[in-house]
Amino acid sequence: MKTASICAIGDEILIGQIVDTNSSHISRALNSIGVRVKGISSIGDDRQTIISHLGNLLKDNDIVIVTGGLGPTKDDITKDALACLSGATGYKRSEAQMEVIERILTRRGIQMLDINRAQADVPDTANVIVNRLGTAPIMEFVFEKGKYGHEALLYSLPGVPYEAIGALDDILAAIQSRFHSEPILHRSICTFGLAESVLAKQIEAWEDSLPEYLHLAYLPNAIYGVRLRLSCYNAADPARKATMDKAVDDLYEILGNYIYGEGGDTLQTVIPRLLQAPPQARHQETIAVAESCTGGLVSNLITSVPGSSVYYKGSVTSYSNEVKTNLLNVSEELLEQHGAVSQECAEAMARGVAILLDTDWSVATTGIAGPGGGSEAKPVGTCWIAAAHRNPDTGQTEVVSRKISSASASREVNMQRFASNALNLLRLLMQQKLL
Repeated sequence: MKTASICAIGDEILIGQIVDTNSSHISRALNSIGVRVKGISSIGDDRQTIISHLGNLLKDNDIVIVTGGLGPTKDDITKDALACLSGATGYKRSEAQMEVIERILTRRGIQMLDINRAQADVPDTANVIVNRLGTAPIMEFVFEKGKYGHEALLYSLPGVPYEAIGALDDILAAIQSRFHSEPILHRSICTFGLAESVLAKQIEAWEDSLPEYLHLAYLPNAIYGVRLRLSCYNAADPARKATMDKAVDDLYEILGNYIYGEGGDTLQTVIPRLLQAPPQARHQETIAVAESCTGGLVSNLITSVPGSSVYYKGSVTSYSNEVKTNLLNVSEELLEQHGAVSQECAEAMARGVAILLDTDWSVATTGIAGPGGGSEAKPVGTCWIAAAHRNPDTGQTEVVSRKISSASASREVNMQRFASNALNLLRLLMQQKLL
């Protein structure tokens, strides 16, 4: 199996001024053609560091992909470092890239300068892949077996994300023209409701039974739950794929409703699919949200899904008791007796917003995100969530509720956990009623 490393170059990455988003896109692209990514690194704009670091990566990998440091200004030194690394004796001009530069500058009304022309000049050891989206050419360097003990390829891409990502199809085609690679298969199973350690214990026997060519990774996230990524390397053999599919089927049997989807699914993308499940052909069912401690995050997650306006009617962010009482019809007596952070209040909020906005489904949150506001009886990290469903035949509303204890030191993480648990409770109620 061919292996690769990705390196992002730029002081702006090391000082936290920008975030390297290119590497994740490149990694996924390489995996799609059967190239295994062994490492991702970031280094600064230092000529000797670039030469040394990339040389070490080429020793250990078949492919190295570099992003950044190809601009027109003096601090962009990657091209010079690559010229030295590859043993170039001079530079040559890429006329095809020069045409792109002229077209871009003309369209933008920018005068052509010498530093713009210089961007079309590449080391004479480089093969040029035209960058159609920007001015810096993409460079391919081929290192014969004698230098690193194996044939190695290095690709230098611009750091601008849409240019780097836009070049990936051309890069993949170039790699495949030189290297044969075995396919890699990934399946990600999305779970919610089990902590990573509890989940690991529950599937321990299943994990131990996996053959050596299947690799399992745990990917926890406060909003998405724990994704289980099962990877199969050298997957050209159909028997390996069949074994992988059987392993996933067994996982469904073990985890049941703790699994809510696969791949890029999220709790908020699963909900509209449930609304489309039979027998919901009668009418388009709708959702409303009442939030206190999550401050609109549940609504934000729901509306992040394209087309959510079809089923999402709106929300009430009832941060104060006055709003809970005046808009959601939570009685003052209830609040005095049980408090805002209580099962009774969450259930009343869920009913109230469903009535106010005339929806079939609703979900509500009320809790203490912190860092202050907690007590011995209701510590920071306490949240009550409730989900409600109006029976289309009887008109009666059923409410389910649950207490969440997050206890994270971070207000942000507490809010994320509260919001995701609210969506999950709504998802479970929908599965019970719709499937």
